[in-house]
Amino acid sequence: MRLNQGRVRRPAADVRPNGRSLRWAAVVMVMAIVGARAEVTPPTTAQDPAEPTAPASHPDPQPGTNSQPVTAQGSHAAQTQAKVAPDYVIGPGDVLQVFVWRNPELTSTVPVRPDGKVSTPLVEDMVASGKTPSQLARDIEQVLGEYIRSPQVNVIVSTPAGTLSQVKVIGQVKAPQGLPYREGMRVLDLVLAAGGLGDFAAGNRAKLVRQQGDRQIEIKVRLADLIGKGDMSQNMLLKAGDVLVVPVSMF
Repeated sequence: MRLNQGRVRRPAADVRPNGRSLRWAAVVMVMAIVGARAEVTPPTTAQDPAEPTAPASHPDPQPGTNSQPVTAQGSHAAQTQAKVAPDYVIGPGDVLQVFVWRNPELTSTVPVRPDGKVSTPLVEDMVASGKTPSQLARDIEQVLGEYIRSPQVNVIVSTPAGTLSQVKVIGQVKAPQGLPYREGMRVLDLVLAAGGLGDFAAGNRAKLVRQQGDRQIEIKVRLADLIGKGDMSQNMLLKAGDVLVVPVSMF
């Protein structure tokens, strides 16, 4: 009996994949994993620059404490709010910020009452009208000295709204009025705000009425030369409470 001398074939289960098929299978598997991750992970979008971001939260002040403690920076910030002259005279209607160094519970914002007085913690019915902020601060320190050691007080005029914080122009101008005083204000600012001189104004006989201590003084102002000839020597600095009087011309 003759045996079959052909090639002996291995069973199908014994067929082993070659290197090329293994590499291709690995590539297919990697692509499947990447695709799955792309479906699960949400796309990231760029934030709209116009969309506001949430501000950082700050802890609330503890109960019983002032929300604006007295610090060197806080005092400087308060001073920049109200630009008044150092010799500014406090009057009824003004709003004052009274800062007591290292004692925030004594710091307060108070209005000057019609009677010219203010009341702050531990200081009641203190006369403020007619005093400068520095003078009032020293008076408050004297009273607080009975309760705390070496008090340091700073008084800031946050809202100068009283009669003594205005400048006025009356007489022969287009629109007589009173204006809030600001530091650096001059006669020409007041005249221009009033619309200029009237048709029958005696500009060179105008006068500036100023309260100086217990007495009243008058300063001559040649408004016609200031406006018509540009004589800037007549453009005088104003002080709070000044009244510019423009008389009528005599025919």
